[in-house]
Amino acid sequence: MTHEKDNHDRQAAASAKETRQDRLKLALRENLKRRKSQARGRGEGAGTSSETTEASLDDADEKSRTSRK
Repeated sequence: MTHEKDNHDRQAAASAKETRQDRLKLALRENLKRRKSQARGRGEGAGTSSETTEASLDDADEKSRTSRK
């Protein structure tokens, strides 16, 4: 009886391990898809980066301060 129970416990543990691995595989696959999509989106909108603009955020603050006076 204990042999059957041990065998059953091992199978249950193996099944749980496989289920966890399947969930992790799926999560990694979805994460990769999301990251690729984000990278493609960044590639298309590269011209809208704040690094390419001539004015800085500090310039905008100075203009708003002078217009308030």
